[in-house]
Amino acid sequence: MSKIYDLIIVGAGPAGITASIYAARKKMVILVLTGDIGGQTAWSGDIENYVGYQFITGVELTMKFEEHMKKYGVEVRENEEMTGIAREKDTIKITTGKGVYKAGTAVIATGKRSKELNVPGEKEFRNKGIAYCATCDAPLFGGKDVAVIGGGNSALEAVLQLIKIAKHVYIINITDKLEGDAIIRDKAVSADNVTVINNSSVLAIEGDSLVEKVRIGSGGEERTIEVQGVFVEIGLSPNTGFKSDIDLNERGEIIVNSRNETNIPGVFAAGDVTDVVEKQIIIAAGEGAKAALGSFKYLAQQ
Repeated sequence: MSKIYDLIIVGAGPAGITASIYAARKKMVILVLTGDIGGQTAWSGDIENYVGYQFITGVELTMKFEEHMKKYGVEVRENEEMTGIAREKDTIKITTGKGVYKAGTAVIATGKRSKELNVPGEKEFRNKGIAYCATCDAPLFGGKDVAVIGGGNSALEAVLQLIKIAKHVYIINITDKLEGDAIIRDKAVSADNVTVINNSSVLAIEGDSLVEKVRIGSGGEERTIEVQGVFVEIGLSPNTGFKSDIDLNERGEIIVNSRNETNIPGVFAAGDVTDVVEKQIIIAAGEGAKAALGSFKYLAQQ
């Protein structure tokens, strides 16, 4: 008979790792299944808004998270992504590309992934001038010229954060006009240090050791803009491509209540993969703690 865990946590970003620590401290028998350790945190550059650290890099914070988790001897299986989850009688069945696992409860913390431009230079300059989170990284570009790629709310919100910090902000938008909420749009475009370039797409991001310029195309013509930073703000995709009967919202995010419960009894969700309003490392960590505590209480009541 295969082992039945108290809790299986899917994902090892801030939400999943925090859930594992809280569950381990409750002496629950747990398993963490994940594609990687750290999630979006590992992609972040310098982090200055995580409580307890005035300054830490995303890689360093990921190492701290992993170290804390492994202190409790948590069983972790990396490079193993969930392909399906379902309730079968009194257990939760989780399927991956490598096997089938069962538990009394589960916490889904698979996070989100930034939509990428998929242009030359993007991978080379990640964390070397290319950022995917203005809330996290805008303060690092004080007095510099930057480009924000995108034309929706996420891009406009990034611009609002950058106009007080950066020297100049170029909005590179692929459509003929900016989208997003009118109030946000008007504030963004009315700033003296903002230039909007519509009907344009990024062809390449170039530089030496750091980002130095963006090459864009518009109407068959090319031009180059000299910038020291590029914020890719074309949206996020929740990692909910697995097979399940879990309720999702129109953005593909898992719908949870204030206790992090999904519509399936015993299945909880936490972090950026859910419909929680803000997507921040510290919020994901708190949601992970809530989900683990909910899991513990659920089992205690059965």
